[in-house]
Amino acid sequence: MSATTLLEAQGLVKQFGGLVAVNNVSLQVQRGALHSIIGPNGAGKTTLFNLLSGYLKPTAGHVLFKGHDLTRVPTHRIAHLGVGRSFQITNLFPNLTVLENVRLAAQAMGGDSFKLFRPASSFPQYEARAAEAIQVVGLGGKEGVVAAALPHGDKRKLELGILLAPDPELLLLDEPTAGMASEQVPELMNTIADIRRQGAKTIMLVEHNMNVVMNVSDRITVMHQGAVLAEGTPAEIAANETVQSAYLGHLYGH
Repeated sequence: MSATTLLEAQGLVKQFGGLVAVNNVSLQVQRGALHSIIGPNGAGKTTLFNLLSGYLKPTAGHVLFKGHDLTRVPTHRIAHLGVGRSFQITNLFPNLTVLENVRLAAQAMGGDSFKLFRPASSFPQYEARAAEAIQVVGLGGKEGVVAAALPHGDKRKLELGILLAPDPELLLLDEPTAGMASEQVPELMNTIADIRRQGAKTIMLVEHNMNVVMNVSDRITVMHQGAVLAEGTPAEIAANETVQSAYLGHLYGH
């Protein structure tokens, strides 16, 4: 594992009974990169994310983060080590405000997660961290809005704010534009680009919107039937005939 590699998957396999959902997947994610995972439905993309973030344990293989083997590390410990994960379905406290959602995320990683009966004013460091994250994701001025009242695009931004609050090194974003109106997608992707620049974050992205993937990615891994079909730059993937026939097809005029 080189000094520039932040995350590495080594021969990951995940079986569910007779189904092999992830089949001998190996890849490296470089520090500061935006590395996308694409593939048709059922290719194993979300299962791979679940393995990388510890939500599932592999049948075989290893996950290394900064050179340390995370394969059997509990999920909550992986989060504390600097890996943040979002999901296809928004995962918020709907009856709490924007600020309360983000502040709780900061507090959970700060060692005070069990001090539930102390007033929020007792933790100014978390309030400050939450306010900063809210500004970064473009929700400034909406701190007092209850999460359930936000439009879908803002809920996605709030989820990013919750991920940013503990200041992780690696963000695993699973279909961040899912369910969004097409006109909302560029704004969210600009927010993700800003996050990457401002905090020197490394980002892994599972995304079905190919225009988004091709425009923002440094490298792309293509999965098909649980295995890696190809990996390369966006230009290399767009020109790969095997990828074109298996997945991209008419999107690029072939």
